[in-house]
Amino acid sequence: MDTFSPTRPLDHVADFPAIPEGWAYLDTAATAQKPQAVINAIARGYSETYATVHRGVYQRSSEMTLAFEASRRRVARFIGAPSSDEVIFVRGATEGINLVAQSWGGANLQPGDRIMLSMLEHHSNIVPWQLIAERTGATIDVAPLTEDGRIDLDAMADILTARHRIVALAHVSNVLGSVLDAKRAAALAHSVGALLLLDGCQAVPRLPVDVADLGCDFYVFSGHKLYGPTGIGVLWGRAELLAAMPPWQGGGAMIDRVSFAGTTYAPPPARFEPGTPHVVGVLGLEAAVDYVESIGVEAISAHENALVREARDALSSINSLRVFGPEDSAGIISFALEGVHPHDIGTILDESRVAIRAGHHCAQPLMAHLGVDATARASFGVYNGRRDIEALVRGIERVTRIFG
Repeated sequence: MDTFSPTRPLDHVADFPAIPEGWAYLDTAATAQKPQAVINAIARGYSETYATVHRGVYQRSSEMTLAFEASRRRVARFIGAPSSDEVIFVRGATEGINLVAQSWGGANLQPGDRIMLSMLEHHSNIVPWQLIAERTGATIDVAPLTEDGRIDLDAMADILTARHRIVALAHVSNVLGSVLDAKRAAALAHSVGALLLLDGCQAVPRLPVDVADLGCDFYVFSGHKLYGPTGIGVLWGRAELLAAMPPWQGGGAMIDRVSFAGTTYAPPPARFEPGTPHVVGVLGLEAAVDYVESIGVEAISAHENALVREARDALSSINSLRVFGPEDSAGIISFALEGVHPHDIGTILDESRVAIRAGHHCAQPLMAHLGVDATARASFGVYNGRRDIEALVRGIERVTRIFG
């Protein structure tokens, strides 16, 4: 496999029809652009092979069911899941976390139990736990961060007790790009009898992920951040945990037998997939996995790490600009410019055809910890190269001239 660097980037921009010449798209952490291979898979799914799954006895429905379940097996291999029956298709990571919180949490949490989160979590890994804590009487604890913006596992170890039932952490921060030592987090959680859920939204597109090797108990991610379609995501859970969890939603497909006297439920994964699934979204997700693996996750990781190093070096030379997070952040850089609101930075950069994210990034507790209301964030993908860093720096220099 070739070695990539900012001077010789992956440069797969030609695969992405929605990226015009001269446009620097630096908002991949929010949502990745889609390669033609994914677009083609979605178009074929709707225009050539579309049918319902798991229900029809006619040939096309049977063929689509086979394709749907083949996609499940493909995703399972991609994340190192021991069995495809442990892969549940959901609308996104947000739904996956809510499913675990309401189903597992509703059945297992009691007054006095504790939930461990961290200061850098996305709202989607905070609010679902607040909802179930309020319903069950459980209490939430928050692990602090190290000085460079990582989850402080030493401090978390001191906070964990036998009353903690679940630990839910971001594998990679969507603001700081800091990477969790997931294996150690799993060991710490298990040492007190707790489970570990990992939010892998930012990890799966840019790091090799093997859930069995990590030792976690639940893992969630969204397809649209993995160069796939919106409206589809994955919850992986250990088989014995899923088998013991009650349904979260009721409807067709997730039942064994229904009568007005009572209902029995199908085993996982069907138990957690009520109604007609996002069939074509699943096919698009499989195409995205194929696309990423055709490049190589290791190559993507090396490429984005090189871009981060070069971008951090370039930004650090700009007066009054503060870069947040560790130097080895995974594909994401957040920064602030003294005296300039991030929304103004984003607006002026847009005039220069540079797209970044500006705001609190659905991480308001982290913003409070950093002492800011918002940050500007640049995040990289397989279509970015040195030209995009240069455009970003030129744009920020224009911001500094405008604001003096």
